[in-house]
Amino acid sequence: MVNLKIDDKEISVEEGVTILEAARQNNIDIPTLCYLKEINQIGDCRMCIVEVEGRKGFATSCIQKVEEGMVVHTHTPAVLEARKMVLDLIISNHSKDCLTCTRNGNCELQALAIKFNILNIEYEGERTKHKIDDKSPAIVRDFNKCVLCRRCIGACKNIQNIGAIDCINRGFESCISTAGDNSLEDVDCTYCGQCIEACPTGALHEKDDTNKVWRKLKDPDIYTVVQTAPAVRVALGEEFGMPIGENTVGKMVTALKKLGFDKVFDTNTGADFTIMEEANEFIDRVQNGGILPMITSCCPAWVRFAEKNYPEQLNHLSSCKSPHQMFGAIIKSYYAKKIGVDPSKIFTVSVMPCVAKKYECTRPEMEEDGLRNVDAVITTRELSRMIKQANIEYLSLEDSVFDNPMGEASGAGAIFGTTGGVMEAALRTAADTLEGKDLGQFEYEEVRGGAGIKKSQVTIGGKEIKIVVASGLKNARKIMEEIKNGKADYDFVEIMACPGGCVMGGGQPIKNSKTRSTVDVRALRANALYSIDEKSVIRKSHENPTVKSIYKEFFGEPGSKIAHKYLHTEYHKQEKYNY
Repeated sequence: MVNLKIDDKEISVEEGVTILEAARQNNIDIPTLCYLKEINQIGDCRMCIVEVEGRKGFATSCIQKVEEGMVVHTHTPAVLEARKMVLDLIISNHSKDCLTCTRNGNCELQALAIKFNILNIEYEGERTKHKIDDKSPAIVRDFNKCVLCRRCIGACKNIQNIGAIDCINRGFESCISTAGDNSLEDVDCTYCGQCIEACPTGALHEKDDTNKVWRKLKDPDIYTVVQTAPAVRVALGEEFGMPIGENTVGKMVTALKKLGFDKVFDTNTGADFTIMEEANEFIDRVQNGGILPMITSCCPAWVRFAEKNYPEQLNHLSSCKSPHQMFGAIIKSYYAKKIGVDPSKIFTVSVMPCVAKKYECTRPEMEEDGLRNVDAVITTRELSRMIKQANIEYLSLEDSVFDNPMGEASGAGAIFGTTGGVMEAALRTAADTLEGKDLGQFEYEEVRGGAGIKKSQVTIGGKEIKIVVASGLKNARKIMEEIKNGKADYDFVEIMACPGGCVMGGGQPIKNSKTRSTVDVRALRANALYSIDEKSVIRKSHENPTVKSIYKEFFGEPGSKIAHKYLHTEYHKQEKYNY
């Protein structure tokens, strides 16, 4: 332990921590902008400067390690004046359209301007001007709002190991862009959206599809159906000031009905269909000498990553569509016929924690009978904006339930939203199917937790099944390299692009750097999903009465010809960008 004094407070911290970490551990506030714990610790913006007795100049607290006997001052007049000057210079080259920015009210630069009472700009001068990149179906780049903090680079390069963006040019012309200053659509971006979650301003944001949805909601000739992913219900409340991870599913359903959707359904039901097909596919591969390991295919950012980086391994991926795409196909086939509505008049909307789902619904493969499975995807953040726009007081809403029959789901469907959830849900069904009876086993602790890679083995049907769960594309690459080089003997692999799974998706409520440094957001959201599972009457996908009924009436059985038409897909090699 190291003993030091910060602002006259005697503290003791572990050797090797920075002044900033020491201060935060002791509830001493030091402002930051470029800092993001374990992602970006480069001391670039200088907002976190402090004075250390006995040293000339300022110390950058996010990179300066503590030392025995160190005496630190965080808010002397000289420190405050220097920080204000730094902030003024940053703002002088920043767009001032705060009122129309998606991050208005949740912008770290805006918060600092308020904190330091920036009422006018002292260093007005020439500003850099950048084009807006809105070519991709998922992410918009507006680097007129960029503060060159490089947090997005850290997320893309250090966490995801993609490196689609970096700093280009020099001096006043420096900016964050892609190789050749191309669109994100034209490089190796996977649309995971982790750069958006890392960005402190509005320089990166999801492509907004709310106007498209509003137009359909106002059209009397269109039958609008909305479905919501499991991770959305444990994060949406945060946009209205509720605690992180609080399950507000009842209020969410009420809000969606007030927005005017004809039907409000649960993507968890779609997840149950995914498990029925995926577990059946896995059992078939195991029993009939199919290609192993089988890899889950629910995450479109992971699928795009695989198509670009491991095209020779695509036959390892399950052919199952993701839950919301399956559900969309069911709505426009079975359900449309059931209620007597022309499927071309049905507009399906998915509320997702993910921006890559916007890309997924545009894929050519996600279409049957000339109709898109899903017509529009909006993120958790976009739904919150629609609720606010409609002047709905979210906190005062009464709870209501999903519409039937597509609102009945198992607990297994709920845990899809966290890393390991898809694997656990599939094992529950695969084990019962292989044993030919209800084993009564609901939980597979081996695949739970926040570790980036979790390896284990389970016994189902008298056979040892080796499993691995990976979240984050950096970890996905490690697993894929093992498979590619013949060094892996796994049977079943789950991969999610976002570290921690969908609860930490690129479309979820954005937390500032201080919250991300001091609160385990992933655990709070994930625990809420496990709580939903534990309280569910039905906890296995194959026991869902709605699922069983639709198989009986329409699909016949998992893996049938008609099931393959609507619930399965295929993958294709995508060219990598030639750097």
